[in-house]
Amino acid sequence: MPLLLTKFASLAFLALSMASLILTTESTKPNGLGLGIFPRGKHHTQSQREFDYFALALQWPATYCRRSRHCCTSNACCRGSNAPAEFTIHGLWPDYNDGSWPSCCTNKRFNEKEISSLLGDLEKYWPSLSCGSPSTCHGGKGSFWGHEWEKHGTCSAPVTGDEYNYFSTVLNIYFKYNVSRVLSEAGYVASDSEKYPVGGIISAIQNAFHTTPLIVCKNGAIEELRLCFYKTFEPRDCVTQVNSENTVSSRNSCPKYVSLPAHASRGFDGAETKLPWIPAKEAIEEHESM
Repeated sequence: MPLLLTKFASLAFLALSMASLILTTESTKPNGLGLGIFPRGKHHTQSQREFDYFALALQWPATYCRRSRHCCTSNACCRGSNAPAEFTIHGLWPDYNDGSWPSCCTNKRFNEKEISSLLGDLEKYWPSLSCGSPSTCHGGKGSFWGHEWEKHGTCSAPVTGDEYNYFSTVLNIYFKYNVSRVLSEAGYVASDSEKYPVGGIISAIQNAFHTTPLIVCKNGAIEELRLCFYKTFEPRDCVTQVNSENTVSSRNSCPKYVSLPAHASRGFDGAETKLPWIPAKEAIEEHESM
């Protein structure tokens, strides 16, 4: 009898162990796209649902640079005559039609060596416009590109692939849909004195790309312009359920007439504005990067 009880206890323990293993496996299994959610380095057991579309966020450098409080080697606002004077890339973001978005979808860390052949274009067309060190998905601080890859690029992976392909895809879309050229040809150029009708800017983009953009303003100046795409990278309107009543949500933050401020060079002798320089290790986050 003792031997029979011992065997029974062993079988019961084995059954419980197998049940525990199955529950653990199911709770951490990624979704059908091969992705789970790992926010800020902690494995989230809820699977990511498939996103609906992409938003290409472009930033107007002069509006951002006006808020700079320090200069450092990573801040493109401080490049003097080489500072960016056209729209630059903020990021390519997978979004949901309900106005929310996925983030930090894998535990894949950013590795700058993966994009070494793209660094020249990234420095020019996708620069950081602050001395800040944005948060990463692993609880620390990192580079602007690292933030964009870990937070948004990992969630784009079912379409764009690995880190290199994410950044090269974004650059190609940026070059193909050249917002700065379209607006310049329509007469919307950088100026500290002119005010432009926001409706006219929207119409110029609609005529060129057959899509309605989303515009974000800060103190009456354009801060960002976003183009939206289906997952095939065909243009689509940026109108969602959240802002469908306003054509574009830019109406919520932009006045009827907006500015495209000219860039004020910062940080160099003879510059229009001179800001204090700080070492990169002492750089503080000046604004929250999305």
